[in-house]
Amino acid sequence: MSDIAISVKDVKIRYRYLQKMSLKSLLRFKKPKKVKYFEAVKGVSFEVEKGSILGIVGKNGSGKSTLLRAIAGIFCADEGVIDLHGNNVSLLSIGVGFNSALSGRENIYLSGMLLGFDKKQIDEKLEEIIEFSELGEFIDRPVRSYSSGMHSKLAFSITAVLETEIMLIDEVLSVGDAKFKKKSYEKMKNLISDKNRTVIIVSHNADTLRKLCDHILWIHEGNMKMLGTTEEVLPLYEQFMS
Repeated sequence: MSDIAISVKDVKIRYRYLQKMSLKSLLRFKKPKKVKYFEAVKGVSFEVEKGSILGIVGKNGSGKSTLLRAIAGIFCADEGVIDLHGNNVSLLSIGVGFNSALSGRENIYLSGMLLGFDKKQIDEKLEEIIEFSELGEFIDRPVRSYSSGMHSKLAFSITAVLETEIMLIDEVLSVGDAKFKKKSYEKMKNLISDKNRTVIIVSHNADTLRKLCDHILWIHEGNMKMLGTTEEVLPLYEQFMS
């Protein structure tokens, strides 16, 4: 039996609706209305074997990124269990994990330490990360001054060079200039060829999923609609979306 790297069992994730309240109501200590919730993920269960590459598909708002962030530990599931079986994990996603007031260089150290690496380990990989990112002198400028493409380059470079046992990729291989797209795609292929590394990719790009993934999880409106091989699931998903 193959080793399991990721176990997700009966996971539910809810968002609380924010209700508008006037300052007058607050000053009068008016009792708030009953809190309403939106359930973004509705009892999803699956396992990913060590060394596997799982793609997650679904229309916008289906709960894909929410589920990925829960697996990454950014927030906790309201119900159910997520078990990474002792593996360290990195999430590659635009807008997640950087302090915009800090420079790119400082964010490399911050991100690396959040991934569980110590300063010495990050020092050893620092120049490789900077070189791969192609940011040049911008590496010492605040991240808030970066374009989305520059942000993507730095995020990808950190995750690609500081290799973790589980990589979670949220729709970032399509961001950046053509040259960097090609380089990042080739780097990703090299990384995921390591059978000790487990990868989950959220993407709308069917070609990327077809080339990289061996299994596909289809989520629809928070529910798991189908889980199987790429050859089984992707044609049905594409037909559904068309």
